[in-house]
Parts: sequence; structure tokens; C-alpha cells
Amino acid sequence: MLQKLTQTDNSKTTILLRLMVGAVFFSEGIQKFLFPDILGAGRFAKIGLPSPEFLGSFVGFFEILCGALILIGLFTRLASFPIIIIMLVAIATTKAEVLKNDGFWEMLHGSRTDWAMLLGGIFLVIEGAGKWSFDKKLNKNGGEK
Repeated sequence: MLQKLTQTDNSKTTILLRLMVGAVFFSEGIQKFLFPDILGAGRFAKIGLPSPEFLGSFVGFFEILCGALILIGLFTRLASFPIIIIMLVAIATTKAEVLKNDGFWEMLHGSRTDWAMLLGGIFLVIEGAGKWSFDKKLNKNGGEK
């Protein structure tokens, strides 16, 4: 099971995607605690999500944890699943209104980072962490894609 979870290829460039996705989520998670009124519970209340106090901390915790795991390349596939879910919810809850009120192009413009993070997370689930990762070290005796 561990071997399958940490399986990855020898790609040296995957680290670039890991750094992008991991740093964004790690930073955003920390900011949900530093600025809860505008990025955490307050933001969740504004967009109408239930239990915004709990949800703000819950999402912030997962963003920090999963962002850190992705940055170091440890259990990258597993850490990418919550990231994908977070992005799907973010797009559905914040961009649907923009699409309805301002149109397709404005929605695309406003969601460019969301799509980059979503697709980055999907890429990491498919490909794994790459050569320079703890996943690769854990799986050194086999399991290369």
C-alpha cells in the first residue's frame, strides 16, 4: 500500500509544480488563521457556507498540512486529494455567481489561479512527486512508473 501511494517517476521538473501548488496552499492556510475575517471564517460566512468558524479552521488546517506535504514531496498523491476538493468547492461557491452576473470571460479571468491549482493537484495525483521527493526516497526499491 505504501509503495503504491508513494510511487512516482524520475521527473526532475515535477518539483516546480510541487513548489507552486504546495507554496500557494501552505501560505493560504496560514493566512486563514492570520486574517480570519477576510480569508477564513469571515470569507466563508460571506459566501454563505455553513459553520464558517469551524470550516475556516478546518480548511486552513488542511491547506497547511497538505501544502507542506506537497512541498516536501511526502505522500503527495494523498495530500493532493483534499487540495482538489478544496478547489472544486472554491470554484463552485465563488465563481458560479461571477459567471451568472458578469459572464463567462470574467469568470475565467477571476478563476485562473483556481484552475491552475486544481489542475496542478490533478497532475500530482496522476504523476506523483517526482525525483526530488521523500516519496521517491521511500519507494527507492521499486514502484517507479
